Order: sequence, then structure tokens, then C-alpha cells
Amino acid sequence: MKIDNSIKPVGNLETGDNRTKAVPTTGAPPSAAPAGDRVELSSLSSGMQKAEQAIQSTPVVNQVRVDEIKQAISEGRFKVDANKVADGLVDSVRQMLAAQPNKV
Repeated sequence: MKIDNSIKPVGNLETGDNRTKAVPTTGAPPSAAPAGDRVELSSLSSGMQKAEQAIQSTPVVNQVRVDEIKQAISEGRFKVDANKVADGLVDSVRQMLAAQPNKV
């Protein structure tokens, strides 16, 4: 089965930073705002920006922990607790079932 990109672009849209913004369709550059207009961001907004930056700088994987587990596996010290794994799977299924809307 071949999968191709069948979604066609709509208008002149440009994407970046997971946000979509319209690009002016006229050839003229956007005009500057009048001198009296101002935009102020609340302290909550600046706090959100700081939080986003902190999240982006945090690694997705704890490489130190991964290296420790690799070492334990290679030395034969890593033990899997089957009961703990099974309990986790059962809990995951319960959460998924609880999140689904009731089907009649």
C-alpha cells in the first residue's frame, strides 16, 4: 500500500513553531502599526513563556538513568518484576476504558 501526501495546502499559509499564521496575499509588505498602538503582555504570559522555555530545555530522556539500566542489563543485575508490569498494564487498560464514552 502506498501512502502519499494527499492534503493540499490552503491559501498562502506558513507554519512554524506549531502555529499557523496567514501570509499577506498582496505583494505589499505589512504596514507598521500607528505610533499610538501598544501591546502589553500580562505577567501570566511571561510566566508561560518561561515555563515553555524550561520545558524545551529539559531532555526527554534521562540519559544517566538509561545508561545505568544498560549497565545493569549487561551485568545481569537487571530484574523485571512481572507483577509490577502486570499491575501497570491493568491500570493502563482501566484508565483507557474509563476515558472512553459509554457505548450502547
